[in-house]
Amino acid sequence: MQAIYSKLIAESLAISEKQVSKTIDLLNDGATIPFISRYRKEATGGLDEVAAGEIKRQYEKLLELSKRKETILNSIEEQEKLTPELKSRIESSWNATELEDIYLPYKPKKQTRAEIARKKGLEPLAKIIFSQNERNLSSQVEKFIKGEVNHGEDALQGARDIIAEWVSENESARHSIRNLFGREAVISSKVIKGKEEEASKYRDYFDFSEPLSKCSSHRLLAMRRGEAENFLRVSISPDDTHGLEILERRFVKGNNDCSEQVIIAVKDSYKRLLKPGIETEFAALSKEKADKQAIQVFAENLRQLLLAPPLGQKRVLGIDPGFRTGCKVVCLDMQGNLLHNETIYPHPPQNEKSKASAKITSLVQAYAIDAIAIGNGTASRETEQFIANLRYDRKIQVFVVSEDGASVYSASKLARDEFPEYDVTVRGAVSIGRRLMDPLAELVKIEPKSMGVGQYQHDVNQSELKKALDQTVENCVNRVGVNLNTASTYLLMYVSGLGPSLAKNIVEYRTKNGPFKSRKELLKVPRLGEKAFEQAAGFLRIPDAENPLDNSAVHPESYSIVVQMAKDLNCSPTDLIQQKELRSKIQLVKYVNEKTGLPTLTDILEELDKPGRDPRQEIKVFEFDPNVRTLADLQEGQILPGIVNNITNFGCFVDIGIKEKGLVHISQLANRFISDPTEVVSIHQHVQVKVLNVDLERKRIQLSLILDS
Repeated sequence: MQAIYSKLIAESLAISEKQVSKTIDLLNDGATIPFISRYRKEATGGLDEVAAGEIKRQYEKLLELSKRKETILNSIEEQEKLTPELKSRIESSWNATELEDIYLPYKPKKQTRAEIARKKGLEPLAKIIFSQNERNLSSQVEKFIKGEVNHGEDALQGARDIIAEWVSENESARHSIRNLFGREAVISSKVIKGKEEEASKYRDYFDFSEPLSKCSSHRLLAMRRGEAENFLRVSISPDDTHGLEILERRFVKGNNDCSEQVIIAVKDSYKRLLKPGIETEFAALSKEKADKQAIQVFAENLRQLLLAPPLGQKRVLGIDPGFRTGCKVVCLDMQGNLLHNETIYPHPPQNEKSKASAKITSLVQAYAIDAIAIGNGTASRETEQFIANLRYDRKIQVFVVSEDGASVYSASKLARDEFPEYDVTVRGAVSIGRRLMDPLAELVKIEPKSMGVGQYQHDVNQSELKKALDQTVENCVNRVGVNLNTASTYLLMYVSGLGPSLAKNIVEYRTKNGPFKSRKELLKVPRLGEKAFEQAAGFLRIPDAENPLDNSAVHPESYSIVVQMAKDLNCSPTDLIQQKELRSKIQLVKYVNEKTGLPTLTDILEELDKPGRDPRQEIKVFEFDPNVRTLADLQEGQILPGIVNNITNFGCFVDIGIKEKGLVHISQLANRFISDPTEVVSIHQHVQVKVLNVDLERKRIQLSLILDS
C-alpha cells in the first residue's frame, strides 16, 4: 500500500516516488520534519521542511481515506451487494468525492420520501415510468392504488420520489452537476432583513455576488463569519436552467406521459436533492480552500514573528506602559530572570515625572541595564518619549516591543507557575522584556492564535490550524537551535523528538545535577532513549562544552567524520573550527560513504565555518514620527516610518505609532502586479509609507508603499 501512497503523493507534488517513499519510511520510524530536512538529505534527495511537511500531510489524508474505504466495503458487504467489480472500483479510487458517489446508492438511509414510497410498494411503478416505454400509464397506475396508496396522484408522487432519488444518486449526473458548479457557480450574500444596523461591519456583503472561482479567501471567510453570526444569508449556485437542461438531456428519453412524470421528478431531484447536496460540497470545498490559504498566511506570519531578531543576552529593563494604573517596570538579568519590579506614574492623572525619572535612572545604574523594552499598547508613545528624554550613565538602546499575546501569557497557568507571587501586570512586563532578548524563547509560551498575526484565525478549521502552527513553531525552534543549559521547558518541548514530558525531565535533571557538560549526558535523563537522542541532539547547543561540536549543528552521528578530517590535516577539531585555511584544504569527496553524502558533508563544513551561528538577523532600533500621536494627526500625503505587524492575502497592516493600524492594500505594495504580499513585505519589516486616506468615523487608515505616485 505504501507504494501506492508514494506514487499518488509524488504525482501531486511533482517529485520522485523514491523521495516520497524514503520520507514516509522516516516518518513511520518516528522521525520529525526538522530532523528529516536537516539530517537525512541523502535519503530524501534534499527535501526541505515545507516539502517534507506536505508529504506528511498528504500521507495522513491517504491513511484516513484508506480507513473510509474499509468502512464502505464492510457496509456494502453486510448488505450482500458487494460485487467483484464494485469492490475493484472502490479499492482503486483515491478521490474522496468519487468514493462517496460510488457509495451513495448503498448508504443506509434515513426515512426519506423515496423510502416511504418503497414501503408502499411503488418501486415497480417507478421502474415502469423511468423506462418511458409504457403507452398507457393510467392503467398501470390503477394497479398500485391499494393499501396506503389512496389514489392515482398518490401513486405517481411516490414513484416520482423514487425516481428523484435515483437521479440524485446517479454517479454520472452528480459528476455533470458538479462540473457545472465548478464552471458557473456564483457565491451570493445578502443581509438578513432588519439586521442592517447590527451587521454594519459586513456592509460590503449586504448585496454581494461574484463567481465562486474568483472569490478570495478573506472575502469568503468574512461572509461565512457573517452567516455564522446570523447577519448574512450566503448561497452558492450556478444557473438553474443549465442544471435542469443537463439532467433532462440525460434522463428524459421520450415524449409521452411517462416522460412528463420523469421531467417533474428530475426538476424535484435537482432542486430538493442534487443542487443542495452539491452546494454543500462546494461550500465545504471553498471553505477548505479558504482555510488553507488563511492558515498558510498565518503560519508564514508566525514564522517571521518567531524568527524576529533577538537582542541577545543583555540586561533589560521592561516596561508595560499605562496612564491611570501607571507603568509596570521590571529589571531582568542576562538570562531573563526577574531581579526587581515596581510601578512609576509619569503620565496623567498622577504626572509624577520627576519621581519616575529619578527611579528609572537609578534602576539603570543599579542593575547595569543595557537596553529598555517598552510595550506598544496604551501610553506606549508617551512612555517612549519620556524614556528617550532621560539621561543615563551609559549608552542605552530603547526598543518598542509588540505586546500581542502578552496579556494571554500573563494570565496563563504557565505564568502563574513561573511567577506565583506576582500579579498579571508584572508578568506582562517580564514578557515584554524577554521578548526583546529572545522573541522565540518567549513567544513559544503563548498560544500562536493569540499573537495577532493571523487572518480569520477563529473561523478556520481549528484542528488544521493547530497542526500547521505547531509545525511552524517546531521548525523555527529547531532552525535556531536551543541552549540546553538555559532553555525553559516550554522551549525544549518543541525540540525535535522531545515533547512536554522529556522537556520536563531535562529541566529536572539539569536542576538536580547542574549544567550539561556534553550532549552525550542527555542519555542519562530519565526516559530519554537512543531514538529521542538521535532526533534531538543536533538541535541542542552547549556553549561551553569540552567538545566544540556540542555547540554546533553538527549531529553527534557525524562527529567521527570531523575527527577524521582533523586527523587527516594533523590538527584537532578545535583547530579546524578556528582556522579557515585548514578548512579550505578539506576535500569533501574523500569522506563520502554509504550513509553520508555531499549534502551532509557540505552542511558540516558550513557549520564548522560558524558553529552555533544564530540564523536570525541583527536587531535594529526604530523610531516613529514624533509628530504623529493620534488619528487626528494624520494628513493625506504624509510620508511616515512604520513597522509591518500583520500580513494578509489582501495586503499588510502597518504600525505607524498610533492605536489604529494602517492597511496597505496589495495594489499599493509596489509599482507592479503582486499576487502574494510576502513578495514585498515581511513581519517586523521597517518601511516608509504614504498616507492615502483617513476615515475618522470608521477609524481606518489607507497607506501605500508607493511613495512617488
